[in-house]
Amino acid sequence: MTDESDALDAFERLGLTSYEAKVFIALHRLGSGTARDVASVTDVPRSQVYSVAESLENRGLLEIQQSNPIRYRPVSIEEAQATLEERFERERERAFEYVDTVKQESATEETQEDIWTVRSRDRVDDRVVDLLSQAEETIVFGTRLPALVTEPIKRTLEEQAAAGVSVLVISRTDEVRAQLGALEGVETAVPPAHRDDDQRSGRIVIVDDDSLLLSVVGDDHSETAIWSSDSLFASVLIQLIQASDEVQPDIN
Repeated sequence: MTDESDALDAFERLGLTSYEAKVFIALHRLGSGTARDVASVTDVPRSQVYSVAESLENRGLLEIQQSNPIRYRPVSIEEAQATLEERFERERERAFEYVDTVKQESATEETQEDIWTVRSRDRVDDRVVDLLSQAEETIVFGTRLPALVTEPIKRTLEEQAAAGVSVLVISRTDEVRAQLGALEGVETAVPPAHRDDDQRSGRIVIVDDDSLLLSVVGDDHSETAIWSSDSLFASVLIQLIQASDEVQPDIN
């Protein structure tokens, strides 16, 4: 259950100051009250209550009764929620509108990051699935490790094959070929013999001859990948891989 400290932290994350949050909560506890009343139930100094209340009024979170002494009444919780949500939306739009402008401007720069690094198996999993789902014509997926064939990868390969994408799985491991070869529309093949002593490779993904991911597995079983898409780097490396690898059809 949320306590007052948690509520104060939450109000501050919504843009209120600590004093504003305390006065707003205090007024809901009181129903309405004067600066003296508010100061009696919170640690906000009475001299500060006036300016804090004025700020809350400007935010649309309380009303001021011009009496002697001045009294304050908070707006309803529903009205306060709506007010803060509207403010959050305005600030969100303002912030990301600027970010979008900067992004569009940077897209015109001549320099471009072509190669990206992804660390940790979960993040590599996500990137593999993302690349596979972008395929329009061809997919080549390879791994020697059954543990690197996740359910989302299997599902994406099968969905892409059903959509007409040519899907080829390359692996020297029988279990990998058996798992993925059982998927409708997925073909399997065996890599060249010179890969027999490979103990570090993780996964390879080639999509539409313009996107590439290569990963390696460390001694601690962690996985690190590099990937590139629609870049000269990806195009050249894919051509080198295709020129050096003559896969053997899976006859099992």
